[in-house]
Amino acid sequence: MTTHTSNALSRAASSYLRSAMQQPVQWNEWGEEAFALAQRENKPILLDIGAVWCHWCHVMDRESYDDPEIAQIINERFVAIKVDRDERPDIDSRYQVAVQAVSGQGGWPLTAFLTPDGKPFYGGTYFPPGDHYGRPSFRRVLLAISDAYNNKNSDVLEQAGLVGNAIAQSESHENGRGPISTDMVDRIIEAALKMFDSNFGGFGSSPKFFHPSMIDVLIDRYVDTGGQKLRDVFVSTLEHMARGGVYDQLAGGFHRYSVDERWIVPHFEKMAYDNSDLLKNYVHAYQATRSEFFASVARDIIRWMDEWLSDREHGGFYASQDADISMDDDGDYFTWTLEETQAVLSEDEAAVASLHYDINDVGEMHHNPAKNVLYIRASLEEISKRLNKSLEGATALLNSAKQKMYSARLKRPTPYVDKTVYTSWNALCISAYLEAGTVLDLDSARHFGLRSLDRVLAEAWKPERGLLHVVAYSDPQAQHREVPAVLDDYAFLANACLDAYEVTADLSYFNFARRIAEKMIEQFYDSAGGGFFDTAAPFGEKVLGVLNTRRKPFQDSPTPAGNPVAAIALLRLHAYTDEAEYREKAQRTLEVLAGTGAQYGIFAATYGVAATHFLRPHTQVVVLGNDELAKRLYRTAIQPFAFGRTVLTLAPEAAVAQNLPPALAASIPRLPVVSSKRSAAVLCSNFTCQPPIFEPETLARELQPEA
Repeated sequence: MTTHTSNALSRAASSYLRSAMQQPVQWNEWGEEAFALAQRENKPILLDIGAVWCHWCHVMDRESYDDPEIAQIINERFVAIKVDRDERPDIDSRYQVAVQAVSGQGGWPLTAFLTPDGKPFYGGTYFPPGDHYGRPSFRRVLLAISDAYNNKNSDVLEQAGLVGNAIAQSESHENGRGPISTDMVDRIIEAALKMFDSNFGGFGSSPKFFHPSMIDVLIDRYVDTGGQKLRDVFVSTLEHMARGGVYDQLAGGFHRYSVDERWIVPHFEKMAYDNSDLLKNYVHAYQATRSEFFASVARDIIRWMDEWLSDREHGGFYASQDADISMDDDGDYFTWTLEETQAVLSEDEAAVASLHYDINDVGEMHHNPAKNVLYIRASLEEISKRLNKSLEGATALLNSAKQKMYSARLKRPTPYVDKTVYTSWNALCISAYLEAGTVLDLDSARHFGLRSLDRVLAEAWKPERGLLHVVAYSDPQAQHREVPAVLDDYAFLANACLDAYEVTADLSYFNFARRIAEKMIEQFYDSAGGGFFDTAAPFGEKVLGVLNTRRKPFQDSPTPAGNPVAAIALLRLHAYTDEAEYREKAQRTLEVLAGTGAQYGIFAATYGVAATHFLRPHTQVVVLGNDELAKRLYRTAIQPFAFGRTVLTLAPEAAVAQNLPPALAASIPRLPVVSSKRSAAVLCSNFTCQPPIFEPETLARELQPEA
């Protein structure tokens, strides 16, 4: 039996890289050492980009990179570099564009072939070990690429030049500039309505991904205008998603996407960023419709995140949960055979659960037809009539069945949880927890959101250096790497700090938001063309591969795009400071894409959110008081959903300049004196405050959209 020692990935910190350290491929981490080796030996580079949660990455690892014969070809003919896309989104984003230019598709695993100096000339995603799925075998690809590099080098270099141009032009936005207007938001909404699946909700056909920013744009427009079509789109989408197999019916939380248009069969990995943004969607939908169903889904997402993605000891949110236990299953941990169901339930419980979740002898999973994905097929009302039981009795049976099935599932081998704490994804989770905790009155969610923010600020932020992208790695034995933050880290965290300020009225969070935004401007803002680059300009260090290509991300993919989120942070800061520089930079950022952004449709949804913030007068509600009336005024103020509205609550004696941001400090003292014996709400917009409001009913009327 052939044995081999670990490769260079044994020194890596990333869980994804460390999972490959025993492979026979002589993997290298991205760095000067690997590039120097390729140039010294004049070998092309094989670049593999993937993630620990990625099913097909694991498949390719097992089929190809664990194969000694394929490993020998790679080791003899290539310098192999492996990259974790979660750890290095800057590398991933650029080579994704390159491979899409060559092959017409991207995704993970990303398999790219580079010249020794890192310029891509060929690539694809998953390559099977043999000719299969309409794709050439990986062995054949490796040999062909090696031969082309050695025997047709001029052609390879020419192709690398063409791909390099494609990367440079992919997000140049040279002809996209224009005035910011509601017309572009209208066109983004129109694109969503055209793509809407009226049968099953969502946008487009299979596979179906979530588009949380688009849902938020629709909710906001519905609240503003009352259009029934808008309501139908977001209500149908959110209901179908939560009742489908793409939602974990036992533990809560959403899987990454649906393979089919009905939201039934998912790709089973679960991501922090999906669940945080969807948590906001369900909270906003509850605010807009008052449907308790949406509130219950939001609470259920928090239940799963609390249990599986939260560092309860230190604060912070983990990155993801894998889909599988091994390469031989496909979501087996999450799916059920009829026999497995009947083994853990009573006869009556099994009858109700099987009808509710559509559990049969033949399920939905092709690799094991007996396996069923749990989704809501029949309502409890239907089931109670069919089984001749009371609704209360059927409900009790389903609840006990869910508890027993979840307890039984917990005894199965559990898919790996990547406990890496990323700044950007944590910021998204923190914002979602703070908002859900406020609207749904969940003290535990608010407290954990603030605790997590405190940890990120303590461990990832230093004023002189700025932010780090990684707060903590999953493997406590791994040596921590200081990975510089990208635009998303700054933009998302600045907004999270502002959210924390609004929840607590603690000015220190506002000051953190301001310092982070100032550092973001310093490191990423393009003073010549407007907008923000995704990475900071290099200072002296050697730039490897195509990392010197500047990008200005405006498209959501899959998280909200960095530029519009940065603009939102600046607009929020402007509302609190009245400093024109913040609004001017936000405006210049949004103008970069204002002329052509609508062509990106639903992928420009976060741009639509930012444009709405810009075009709509900002509104602040300051509740002064700490008695029961103040609580009622506060509940009244936070219940309506609208972009650009913030709510603060202060004890009357705390409403002094040193406890307020500059613009509020200038506005509040000019109001008639509010007696500390009677609580009141002060409604401010565009740096002008109205007289105090003492009745919740009056405040509710004032907050209604104008007809």
